Amino acid sequence: MATSLAYRLAPYASVASDLDVDAVALVPGPNFMRAVQHSFSSHERPFLLVIPAHGPAAALVPNLELGSWDLVGFDGAVFDWRDQDGYNAAFAGLTKHLSISSLAVEGQVMRVFVHHALKTAQPDLTIIDAEREISALRMIKTKADIAAMQAAIDLSERALSRTLASVKLGQSEKQIEQMLVQMLFEEGADDLAFDPIVAAGDGSARPHAKARQDYNVKAGDALLIDYGARKDGFCSDITRTVFLDHVTDEGRAVYDTVLRANLAGLAVTRAGVTAHEIDDAATSVLEASPFADRIRTKTGHGLGREVHEAPYIMRGNHMILPAGTVYTNEPGLYEIGNFGVRIEDDVLVTEDGYETLTHFPKDLTVLPC
Repeated sequence: MATSLAYRLAPYASVASDLDVDAVALVPGPNFMRAVQHSFSSHERPFLLVIPAHGPAAALVPNLELGSWDLVGFDGAVFDWRDQDGYNAAFAGLTKHLSISSLAVEGQVMRVFVHHALKTAQPDLTIIDAEREISALRMIKTKADIAAMQAAIDLSERALSRTLASVKLGQSEKQIEQMLVQMLFEEGADDLAFDPIVAAGDGSARPHAKARQDYNVKAGDALLIDYGARKDGFCSDITRTVFLDHVTDEGRAVYDTVLRANLAGLAVTRAGVTAHEIDDAATSVLEASPFADRIRTKTGHGLGREVHEAPYIMRGNHMILPAGTVYTNEPGLYEIGNFGVRIEDDVLVTEDGYETLTHFPKDLTVLPC
């Protein structure tokens, strides 16, 4: 069901009130997109939406974006500026109009020059980082959000199935990556969620490896593929590790350990659990194995409009996960110079437990290539 702009802005006003600041400022990015339901880019041009705790919102908009901004249905004050004139006068007009003394911003998104422009316009303005509180509004996904994520996941899994069916010994990692990307777009992706990780052999031991043009996959290799698609503004993020032609006893044992860790994380998932508890359950399985020295990463992260967003599934993070949260469950084991295994699912937290949105098989797979 469509919601009004006023309805979507209200939670940001509540954040300002809860933090005891006069307003919240959003810049183009996932929170901005969630609020206005239209995509805008900053490039070198500042673009700002300010939502006071009380009273109407105001915006600073590049003049060339005014036509697109009209589509948002915004009825507050708009301060536009042209490249030829610069943006300082617009910032001065915005701050004078708002008459605020404190502002909460997205610390991981707002660029330094926008911060400086605000302070130039109003030197006594107090600016605080409210990234955690602002981004937390995206944790609980709507039915429409989940439907978009499921579409991204489903097409991604179809693409992976087609790609694995085409893998042959002697292909380079780069060739396999190119096949995967082609399949993602053929299956209906709007864009890639991130640059895929396609890594075989010793490359699979590097959690964020880049596909190599000069490495040709060979029999016995672990082939790790971590990838995702973007559909209707939402992301998928999936990892599967398979073995080519045959698997060693070591490979089988490592894979079994990672799979058990993945399942242990799922077993404790439910509304009200903390990120710490999920990571602890999964990591404890890895630590109790003969491969504890191969642990290199936390268990996962939130997923939605961004590939990495709150909550971060790691020990020490005692954030409670409400129903509607989607996170990645991706334990792994990596031995540099040897191989690595990661198994990643996208998981919806429900009141009674969880729903695994990914359905691609997790049983140990040996490709007869």
